[in-house]
Amino acid sequence: MLLIFESILPIFLLVLLGAALKRSSFINATLWDGLEQLGYYVLFPALLFYTLATADFTKIDIGLIGAVSNGAVILMAGLVLALWPVLRRAGVGAPAFSSLFQCSTRWNAFVALAIGQKIFGTEGIAIIAVIMAAIIVPINLINVSVLLWFSGRWQGYRIFALRIVTNPLIFSSVAGIVVNLLNIPIYQPLMVTVGLVSQASLSLGLIAVGAGLRIADALKPGAMVMLGTALKLLMFPAVMVGLAILCRVGGETLVLLALSASVPTAMNGYLLAKKMGGDADLYAATATVQTVASFFTMPLVMIAASQLAAG
Repeated sequence: MLLIFESILPIFLLVLLGAALKRSSFINATLWDGLEQLGYYVLFPALLFYTLATADFTKIDIGLIGAVSNGAVILMAGLVLALWPVLRRAGVGAPAFSSLFQCSTRWNAFVALAIGQKIFGTEGIAIIAVIMAAIIVPINLINVSVLLWFSGRWQGYRIFALRIVTNPLIFSSVAGIVVNLLNIPIYQPLMVTVGLVSQASLSLGLIAVGAGLRIADALKPGAMVMLGTALKLLMFPAVMVGLAILCRVGGETLVLLALSASVPTAMNGYLLAKKMGGDADLYAATATVQTVASFFTMPLVMIAASQLAAG
């Protein structure tokens, strides 16, 4: 228990640092918008590409992990979509629902990578990378589709396909997988440069997460915020772990699958909500509450998964 808390604590200290810096007077406020853009278009794609292109998949059951990860994402997406008729009758608008959907299905892979590395070392990074490779493209496909549909901006499959192939997170993930599986040689100095950029992405990304938090919203969360928090931090891990056990996954792999499902939502969804007609304020509020609550729920989920893995 103490090991898990001590492994997670540095992650949240970086998030708190970002929140404190954002509210300080000695840093120019224009920095933060630029940092968000830098993370979305440069830092996070570099991390995804480098991690997936260099990960050692030879000792990992890629097919099984991919099947469990994708199955959990699809099941979770279906569960959240099934809530739409009920929420619509309760007066919830389409933009708010699209943000609820994003907050319930997206995951902060950078938090998962940082914790996985801290607890399990290189093997933890490799398994998290496999999970990333398996679900980041489907998650973005599903979420962009939902955003387009509920925002009323659906413009046909051609425009949808263009948005998908130009999404930097999807493009960098696919490129990393292709380079790895086909063993495509990359000019070494270039790869070292990408690696250096990716090293900066975790710390700066976590600081950016903190800067995007809305502390006031965490003190008085609304019903939709609490629903999104419960779905992401409790329901998603339950779905992931349940499906993993059904597929006879055990050991560290089960714990890392649970970790991936238990992290808070990704902050890049906030940018998508702003750009594509979602409820960006609701997304920011839910991400804030999830980040705070996950400090307590993630250790519990990982302990429960560890006990199940031990039989």
